Amino acid sequence: MEQELSILSDCNRYHEVITAPIPEPVQMQNSVLQQLLRIIRERQLSARFQPIIQMDDGQILGYEGLIRGPSDSTLHSPINLFQAAAEHNLSVTVEHLCRRIVLEQFKALNLPGKLFLNVSPECLLQRDARHGETLDYIHEIGINPQRVIIELTEYQPTHDYALLYEAVLHYRKMGFEIAIDDLGEGFSSLRLWSELHPEFVKIDMHFIQGIDKDSVKRQFVKSIQSIAEKSGSKVVAEGIETQAELLTLLELGVACGQGYHIAKPHPSPAKSISAEVAKTISLKRSKMPAAYLDQHQNAVTIKHLLKTPPTISSSTLNNEVENLFLADPKLKIIPVVDNHIPVGIINRHNMIDRFSRPFQRELYGKKSCKVFMDSNPLTVEQNTNLQQVSHMIVEADPEHLINGIIVVDNGNYIGLATGPDLMREITKMQIDAARYANPLTQLPGNVPINQHIDQLLQQKIPFQACYCDLDHFKPFNDVYGYQRGDEVIQMTSKIIVQHCTSDKDFIGHIGGDDFIIIFQSDNWEQRCRDILNTFESEIIDFYSNEDRERGGYISEDRQGKKVFYPLISLSLGVISARVEQYGSHHQIAIAATEAKKQAKRLLGNSLFIDRRKEVATSV
Repeated sequence: MEQELSILSDCNRYHEVITAPIPEPVQMQNSVLQQLLRIIRERQLSARFQPIIQMDDGQILGYEGLIRGPSDSTLHSPINLFQAAAEHNLSVTVEHLCRRIVLEQFKALNLPGKLFLNVSPECLLQRDARHGETLDYIHEIGINPQRVIIELTEYQPTHDYALLYEAVLHYRKMGFEIAIDDLGEGFSSLRLWSELHPEFVKIDMHFIQGIDKDSVKRQFVKSIQSIAEKSGSKVVAEGIETQAELLTLLELGVACGQGYHIAKPHPSPAKSISAEVAKTISLKRSKMPAAYLDQHQNAVTIKHLLKTPPTISSSTLNNEVENLFLADPKLKIIPVVDNHIPVGIINRHNMIDRFSRPFQRELYGKKSCKVFMDSNPLTVEQNTNLQQVSHMIVEADPEHLINGIIVVDNGNYIGLATGPDLMREITKMQIDAARYANPLTQLPGNVPINQHIDQLLQQKIPFQACYCDLDHFKPFNDVYGYQRGDEVIQMTSKIIVQHCTSDKDFIGHIGGDDFIIIFQSDNWEQRCRDILNTFESEIIDFYSNEDRERGGYISEDRQGKKVFYPLISLSLGVISARVEQYGSHHQIAIAATEAKKQAKRLLGNSLFIDRRKEVATSV
């Protein structure tokens, strides 16, 4: 390129702007412009840095550099700052200054990892800088360009994709990496991803916040994660604000994370993550069979732990409440209920402690129990599953574990669940999950598979049972080795999990290369076809170029003869399980196995659906 496209302005650019004569009427009337010019002239900006972590081990990948104006100015907020700059045609000047300050403070703080540097496409396409200015300045302050990631942040639509691609290519050659900010939110972020092939893709916080409660958001992130893996990009989830969101993203396999739950932006940020976040990640890294645990926690609701201690109304006097506690030493919590509506909880320890203090009984004994009542107890509907309840407790006051959880039916009080009972049930699930999970995939093994099927049959809940089996897998092991074979099995399990929904579908690993899916999703047939399509596209990566070209490989059969085997394919056999047809998991297993055998008779990646009148179909 004849003229370098620079992300950093000429050091004199903003100086010329603020020294240019300003008409007197503007000086008098436009105080915002005066503030803006003073900020530029006196460099009244400061940097904040927010860590971005690697989700697999909790290490800090780098920091996003953010900017703040003077604390006593209306332009302190970056939104106000850049809006004012745009209104006065100073966007590029302000943006250049912001990045200079971020680079300088990043270096001064000696922060580890990479620096995510916000750049608008508009500024990236400026052609007004001398050749080599970018690298000169980076080298001048002592930062390796390979540590700087240009984070493209859109303030207005991008139209000239060809020129932008040229600019990005130029900066890659200088050692910079590229990130796209706010995927799913900007004017053209998806097209930018397709055109520029960035190293990092940052998902807009709208799709992250509340992801643990929103299946649509989970599916969106799953899709983005799948595309990223195929395109060589790493996903950064922005706006992680709760532990529940972090856990969900860990489960989805998102590469990197950023947000207030991890760390807030700070002038002098920490160089390692907090103990709380580290513990969450370490629990995930211990490979707890989360798929089984999640499915069981989704199946078991808080109603399962329901207890019915005596209740009182809010008009009950404190002396009467004390007598109830004294009469029953085992009574720890008393719910306060008015006209079937829960209004609070009284904790035995708190009340006895208050009454033991001088003059408290005389002052409050004949007053309403509302004086000692917790008026904000954790209240959940009876059909809330245990996973959701545990997330609520983590996000709320830990005191709820002591006071217990009010359980309601459409807002009407029906009972109380205690914290110890909740923890005991979840711990039991974790032990069962660890005991019966397949060690290779961490998916449920035969015992929980059979339990789940029998439970659905007993509850008369219809479902589809899909038997999944790999074809030509044994000769693949003989040629490529068992370690490579294990990787194929793990890849298969990951594809199956990717195309199922955890709140409806159950996935089990029978053993070896056999899996079973218990579908309750309405679109189960499309999910089967998606599994086959994804498997077909990914299995070829496990072969040598020679075997790919000829569509198979040569291995010896049991008689020692050399035989040509096609590439591994996946066969799915599905039966519709109706209560009137099947009485136990044994019968389901026999029928699903027969359907699988029918699928294996079809060539390639195949799906056989046993509907009696329907014929087998092949994908």
